[in-house]
Amino acid sequence: MSDAEAPRKRQAQLGIPLTDSGEEDSWLITYLDTITLLLVMFVVMLALSDGKGPGDGPGDDSGADNQSEGLLLHDSGPAAIALGQPEPGPQVSTPTTTPLVDQSLLSGLSDDVEVVYEEGKVSFRISSEILFASAGAELEDSGYRALDPLIPILQASPHTVAVAGHTDNLPINTSRFPSNWELSAARAGSVIRYLIESGVDPARLRAEGYADTRPLTANDSDKSRAQNRRVELTLESQP
Repeated sequence: MSDAEAPRKRQAQLGIPLTDSGEEDSWLITYLDTITLLLVMFVVMLALSDGKGPGDGPGDDSGADNQSEGLLLHDSGPAAIALGQPEPGPQVSTPTTTPLVDQSLLSGLSDDVEVVYEEGKVSFRISSEILFASAGAELEDSGYRALDPLIPILQASPHTVAVAGHTDNLPINTSRFPSNWELSAARAGSVIRYLIESGVDPARLRAEGYADTRPLTANDSDKSRAQNRRVELTLESQP
């Protein structure tokens, strides 16, 4: 008789009923399955809550708020807000450019000076008839009077000052000015020379002569040609 059959024979002699060990252990398998399912469920819940329980984050009412962080309500109306995100405060617009000119100084300008604002620029436009004699490049008394109020404005600004001379399309041919190019450049140079004498930093100044290549209007009448004959002093935010 084998060792495995001895206990069974002894149980039969004593009248003890024999039972199958597989049936005795069946409840244990069910218990382990239940525990495994519970563990899986807790792992899934933990993953969905991003590792945070209720009240873990400041101002959170439940773990569900953490799940919806950064999501938008699908609402086409103006009340749609971002869940889990702070409500936006009042928008404060920041100026994209620094003012180029002290506005308080503009009140002293002559009526003969036109102020023109462009992106990143402020130009002071003066008719050549006020600054110079016909076909000349020497400043007249009226020209000095028009330029004098500009001196403190240019001194107060750290930006580059481009002085540009412009003419009409009528040709000129003198011993000093063979063409409008020389005339426009000489007029810009005369203005710059006076600015330097008045204390404007010469390192910030630039002379430009454009002749008749940049007219304000068509050169088809005496009035339009007079508008095109001018000198422009331009403060530039970029050199």
